[in-house]
Amino acid sequence: MSSTLVPDYAGGSIVNLMQSIATACGSRRTHYPQLALLSAAQLAKARHVLLMVVDGMGLRTLARHPASRHLQSHLLGSMTSVFPSTTASAIPTFMTGLAPAQHGLTGWHMHLQEIDQTLAILPLTPRAGLPKRLPEQLPPQLFDHPSLFQELDRESWVVAPHSIAGSAFNTWHARGAQSLAYRTLPEMFAGVGDLLQESATPRYVYAYYPDLDSRSHRYGTDSRQAQQTLAEFDAHFGALLRLLQGSDSWLLVTADHGFIDSPGRRVIDLDEHPQLAALLLRPLCGERRVAYCYVAAANRPAFESYVRRHFGRACHLYNSDALIAAGWFGAPPYHPKLSARVGDYTLLMKDNWTIKDWLPEEKRYTMLGVHGGTSSNEMRVPLIAVRV
Repeated sequence: MSSTLVPDYAGGSIVNLMQSIATACGSRRTHYPQLALLSAAQLAKARHVLLMVVDGMGLRTLARHPASRHLQSHLLGSMTSVFPSTTASAIPTFMTGLAPAQHGLTGWHMHLQEIDQTLAILPLTPRAGLPKRLPEQLPPQLFDHPSLFQELDRESWVVAPHSIAGSAFNTWHARGAQSLAYRTLPEMFAGVGDLLQESATPRYVYAYYPDLDSRSHRYGTDSRQAQQTLAEFDAHFGALLRLLQGSDSWLLVTADHGFIDSPGRRVIDLDEHPQLAALLLRPLCGERRVAYCYVAAANRPAFESYVRRHFGRACHLYNSDALIAAGWFGAPPYHPKLSARVGDYTLLMKDNWTIKDWLPEEKRYTMLGVHGGTSSNEMRVPLIAVRV
């Protein structure tokens, strides 16, 4: 599990899938190559294109759960996620077609110079203290990227859970598309089926399903709850295939990331390392599996020494700018704030280790299933593709 799998932005990642979709649907942007597995020319032969993203459905998860026969029978191959392999970085890729190097969204917790505050980026809420602005006021200040839907020459739809469909983050990233909110899995599939059946004019439909991720976090990747969630999705997908016969559609299903399990004994709690915490300019940013550390120049030798001495078995220590230069976040040109958003150092956790700090006002919770790192189980996602 400790081997490192970095994103294949040259033709084998979710970024390249989005380039194939974008070109097939009329975008003239060509920042990244198309996906080697599925070209724009192939996608353009159908009237409609549907992309369903099942949050957390890594290739390993799909392969290990036998009750996903409809999905498995149409498995075209696999792709890498982005870095870090997490929803906060990958979902913006699906909604913009850009890699993190361009959209600049680098993990769940991000310190944003523009407002000098650390936010949980998807709900746009501060990690500590009072909000300096309402979430709906923040997107124009923090995001300067277009949405993918604004660049397409066809009618586009975003199908999202009712709980997030109207959020400031989702609304901003869905610009150019019409929105359909759902409350249950059957309602999501019914809505998608209606969109692809009722229209003669070409449509691009992006649908997002979060429940596998939330159950994998809570109960573990191989839990009965996670398996049941995937089985229910698979059954509805099989019914959708039958319903859409004759609709001339490409049905694509993939994920933003995979998962591993990390038991409590594999968690480094910064409360137990006050010497290290004292060397940090601010609390950890990023993810439990990929933590960004902000360290004053005078403290960097002591920081490096402490990490190597105490955490050597649990994490790799990288200079964050070196990861940018190595292309982990994507190819240049880079977002102007990218370097500032990944701190001075990145702690990339080995095997199934995680690292976490807690602020006094934060409610503590455990998380069995985790992601964000560069193991194959976190990075590799399936591509299910069927033309009906």
